[in-house]
Amino acid sequence: MHQFISMMFSLLAIIWLQVSVQAGERRPERSFSRHYILEQTVPNGGRWGSWGHREMCPIGMYAAGFSLKVENPIGYGDDTALNGIRLHCVNKNSKGLPHSYHNYASVHSDVGSWGRWTDIKWCPSGFLTAFQLRVERPQGLGDDTAANNIRFKCSRGSFLLGDGTNWGNWGGWSNTCGGKGICGIKTLVEAPQGGGDDTALNDVRMYCCTYGDVNVIKHLDCRAALFGRSGLSEFGFSFRCLRTTRTARRSDGS
Repeated sequence: MHQFISMMFSLLAIIWLQVSVQAGERRPERSFSRHYILEQTVPNGGRWGSWGHREMCPIGMYAAGFSLKVENPIGYGDDTALNGIRLHCVNKNSKGLPHSYHNYASVHSDVGSWGRWTDIKWCPSGFLTAFQLRVERPQGLGDDTAANNIRFKCSRGSFLLGDGTNWGNWGGWSNTCGGKGICGIKTLVEAPQGGGDDTALNDVRMYCCTYGDVNVIKHLDCRAALFGRSGLSEFGFSFRCLRTTRTARRSDGS
């Protein structure tokens, strides 16, 4: 009997180690509640549509590249120009060249219905820190397109121009991230208007994160209990895991 109980405890220890390893693994999932220090805006955004949800890079990752969903000019039809913006997020400690970013996470807010996604444009080094929009003013009885293109500034001083369209004018720059870089996005998109004039993406807001992000760490609290009926010499184990959440503030910028 003592040998049986000893074997069961050994088995339990192995299972506990496996659960602990699995609980410690991290996958690049989007972080909806990530702390940010600045909401970036520009003065010339369009006015039509409704704001989508704020979408954030996973904890410990920052936007180092972007791509656009663009409808090319269609001639005498209803143009919508810029329809969507994706941020491509890499680990805070990434030091490779842009073509070596194989492990990255992509996030976007609301997106219009027209166009195709362009190729990713990466900062040569560092992260995205500021942006400006090219926006067409309301055309009255003419065809409105609202936002047409976007340009980003990288933390090491370089600039990235999107592959958007050319209607409208460039507005002023947003504030520059004072922390690590851009880590989130929210877009203003007009829903399809049926027989009316469609504009798709009108405006965008970016979010900056810095050192000392708040990390939410999940743990499995596992407990086991030995039960049995001594009269019948039958024994067994009950095994239960409770998922708990702990908030930790790190100083390494993760």
